[in-house]
Amino acid sequence: MVHADPQQTKSLGADLRALRKARGQTLAGLAGTLGRSVGWLSQVERDMSEPSISDLRAMSAALGVPMSILFGQAFAPVEEQGFVVRHGARRPIGGAEQGLVEELLSPDLTDDFEMVHSTFRPGAALSEPVMRQTQEVGYLVSGTLDLWIDGRSFTIRPGDSFRIRGEPFRWSNPYEQPAVAIWVIAPPVY
Repeated sequence: MVHADPQQTKSLGADLRALRKARGQTLAGLAGTLGRSVGWLSQVERDMSEPSISDLRAMSAALGVPMSILFGQAFAPVEEQGFVVRHGARRPIGGAEQGLVEELLSPDLTDDFEMVHSTFRPGAALSEPVMRQTQEVGYLVSGTLDLWIDGRSFTIRPGDSFRIRGEPFRWSNPYEQPAVAIWVIAPPVY
């Protein structure tokens, strides 16, 4: 049986607990979905038991997150764990579909919010609006991004910020340069 790398499980349990709670799932509910005991899942969430790769695959599906978020914990010196995320240690989140590359800036998913570094590649677009039960604030660091929030159109430039409060939104980067944004999202969705 293949298990997750112990170095990568440092915050795995806390992240799993935060993801489960953010989705309103109970230990019993998620354990039932996974076909596992409540005790086992509780031990995983407290980093007392290591899930197998197939367990992680099932958890990511049940929680609606890409499996990469469960594998992305980068090693950090003990004194920095939970406090500092170095540039080269950011956890990739999501896929690169639609030309969007995202990295988690938060040390883990245990807070009431998450910070995300998003790079929108030239020509990339999210053509269909999405809506999620979150409050989000974004700040454009570089590039230009077209954004539609609740049917209203905006062109966002460096230094501009925006807010989305559960409204449907979509984005497009029809420009020649990547657009880079920093997002704060509550509750965490990844």
